[in-house]
Amino acid sequence: MSKRSISRLGTTRILAASSALLLTAGSTHAEDLKVWSGFPEMAPFYERVAAELMQQHPDLNITVEAIPLREHEKRIALGVSSGSAGNVIIELANSTATRYLENELFNPAPAPVAEFVTGDGNFSDFFSQGASYQDTVFGVPLFRGQGALFYNTDMFESAGLDAPPATMADYTDYATKLTQRDANGNPEVSGWSLRLSGGGQGIAEKFWINMFQFGGNLVEPAGDGKWQSGVNTEAGLQAFNQYVENVHAQKNVSVEMPADAEAFERQQTAMFIRESWVIGDIAKKSPDLNYATAPLPRGSIALAVNLYVKAEGDAESAAWEFTQMANEPEQLNWMLENIGWLPNRANVDYSAVIEKAPAFAAFMNYPADYEFFTLPAISPVEEVLSRVAAALTDAFADESLAGNSEAQKAILADVDDDINKILKREGLLAD
Repeated sequence: MSKRSISRLGTTRILAASSALLLTAGSTHAEDLKVWSGFPEMAPFYERVAAELMQQHPDLNITVEAIPLREHEKRIALGVSSGSAGNVIIELANSTATRYLENELFNPAPAPVAEFVTGDGNFSDFFSQGASYQDTVFGVPLFRGQGALFYNTDMFESAGLDAPPATMADYTDYATKLTQRDANGNPEVSGWSLRLSGGGQGIAEKFWINMFQFGGNLVEPAGDGKWQSGVNTEAGLQAFNQYVENVHAQKNVSVEMPADAEAFERQQTAMFIRESWVIGDIAKKSPDLNYATAPLPRGSIALAVNLYVKAEGDAESAAWEFTQMANEPEQLNWMLENIGWLPNRANVDYSAVIEKAPAFAAFMNYPADYEFFTLPAISPVEEVLSRVAAALTDAFADESLAGNSEAQKAILADVDDDINKILKREGLLAD
């Protein structure tokens, strides 16, 4: 029996136990179901799953509505809270879903679906716990955003570097060797593209990734659902100082320089840390670029995205069936190869895709002791990140901070205070 047949049988057993597949070809009326996504590039994947499910259930009508993330979040806030959303499958990061779970706006998963999420080695505890709220499964894990190092192998070879950096100290040393300068010593090709401006809360997320390599977290859990800022710590200072050193002391990068994936694809930077979607972007925009990827020194952010259900009756049954079908091995391999987001399901063989695109290996075949962190599932998380990002943007442009640890500490103390004020206002600050 093929893997596909085995997977189909497993899915059928789950759904038969939960609802006996209420939707059948003999239904007397059509059921309408929507899929709301905040990642437009995911539309072909959801359409693929929807087409297969509708083929099995001719009276089922599924429409996929994929729009940019911020608009998607506004749509959810308006549609779900007001009750006007209708029958809908909602793609959402677990950290953002909390506000809706607190108000009981999403359907809890039926027992067989919950068992699929928590049992049989389908998902690690990191992902199954992220799909749960107060010990109840509400979401079905699907994909994640995860960071890794992208580096230009031609530039590495020219600089005499034959392996990726292994420590954070290596990152600065490598960046200094890789930076290409004009006659006045100013960088023309950055050695390491750091997120220094633009992108709102993404600046805070990228800083958090670097800080995590030094052993710290932007926000730390303190037990009993309470939190506290972790910015004004040794790890925070090491990460912040590394930014300042690369920008103002070593001059390996500047705020004004081209950055991120576009700069990497145009060979305007030698290395940067980014998510797996860059692999597909490079294939489309710069297919002749010679590059490789590598895991980060300690671990990575993993922004887990789950599928939630807000539906009734037969449409709810169909919605949960959709979440299971989306997690079949064939569908997940298609998503990895064609979309580039990383599937969260563990017990699936992805080797054929990795063989075609070896850059996925750093994301999928990470060390056994590799650690993940994610954004805390608290309602003010976006406000926290936006506030941190605003402060960091100003600080990264301040040349006077180079070599001035006391001034750097003062900035981190202010950021720390801002975070804790937000947590206190929301009743989340540890005593």
